[in-house]
Amino acid sequence: VETARAVLPLLAAKPLSPASASLARRVLATGAKGPDGSASDEGLSGARASALIALGDVAAAARILDRAPGLDRNAALSQAAAETALLAGDNTRACSIAEGLSIGRADAYWLRLRAFCQAEAGQGPQAQLTFDLAQAQARDAVYGRLMAAKLSGTPAGAASLRNGLDLALSKSLNLDLTAAKAAPAVAAAASGAAPVSPTFDLSLIDGQIGGLGQSVVAGLPPETGVSALIAAAADSTDPKTRPRLQAAAVLLAALANDLPGPDRARISAFTVPEGKAPAGRNLALEAAADSRRIGEAALLALWTAADAGVAGPAIGDRARIVRTLIRVGLADDARLFVLEGLAGLK
Repeated sequence: VETARAVLPLLAAKPLSPASASLARRVLATGAKGPDGSASDEGLSGARASALIALGDVAAAARILDRAPGLDRNAALSQAAAETALLAGDNTRACSIAEGLSIGRADAYWLRLRAFCQAEAGQGPQAQLTFDLAQAQARDAVYGRLMAAKLSGTPAGAASLRNGLDLALSKSLNLDLTAAKAAPAVAAAASGAAPVSPTFDLSLIDGQIGGLGQSVVAGLPPETGVSALIAAAADSTDPKTRPRLQAAAVLLAALANDLPGPDRARISAFTVPEGKAPAGRNLALEAAADSRRIGEAALLALWTAADAGVAGPAIGDRARIVRTLIRVGLADDARLFVLEGLAGLK
């Protein structure tokens, strides 16, 4: 539960690489049993739904919120529900949630939403007061521009699609939504399509590694091919090619069940640098893999992925994540991390 409390807010707030986002959606959207003590934790349900919204899986977030108790008692849970309603165009539902909240009503998000709801209801003076309180607590230039336009009738400028509230405001002002860059949640809500598995361009690297990248698209790479790549990486003397071959070999070897002795000897001499994740997290990741704790292993991997940002984990971290995911039974996700890593070897 402690790991989930640490990681879920990061997944809602930080950009992830395509493979990392795919893993996050798969793990968070599953109906499997969560960590001990999580079933009755309303805050965790809210954080999980908020992360799914940020990752563009609004439908999965809605399913979680439909089952979650305590909507009026937990601000995080209620915010996720309100955002889901706004993304679906159900402003009435979002305003009802804001009105029924019994805790955290003075938080900036709720002040912003209530100001919008009051303006929608024609309560101009109340909306202006609530808007002023929201901006005094946590100034938001984009929201301020849109809300000021709604209250005063002045030009609003460009639409904003950062979240459900921005979307609702922009729609209410009849702004051109096509010109604005949409956050994943808003884009997903607009398309109505479920998130799809990412694909990667392997054309720059696959010719150098004997087509092993394409083999990973379909499944696990052939052992003979991995052994040949390890040998080629060990023997390479080209200062530009050698690091790429070694990095590719490490990633592909992480998918293997058991490397032959000669391969282990060669790969142990490779100079691929260690990753950036702290030692304690790596130890916890290995312990989760040893005990086959799927959810915990995935969350720890996503913690490192969130720290790495949209480019994804460094090769050393990525190889460790791949190895862990393979060991806990998440082979499809492990292959995506390998493919993403190979595609990044320019």
